[in-house]
Amino acid sequence: MTKLSDLGPPIKDRPHEPSDDGDHFYKCKICGQPVDMHGLRQVMWHEQARHDRLKPEVVKRS
Repeated sequence: MTKLSDLGPPIKDRPHEPSDDGDHFYKCKICGQPVDMHGLRQVMWHEQARHDRLKPEVVKRS
């Protein structure tokens, strides 16, 4: 199973505070996994026609 960190380093952007996290997720039509639209790596991974689910990872925020 592919891990998010296998897709490369995070893409740094300006910080933001979402009003409701539920508004920023969608369910992948191929594998059914929830996708965080704030994570470009996740979105690009799930846009591939053939892919496996990503292995969950603990994200440390500072």
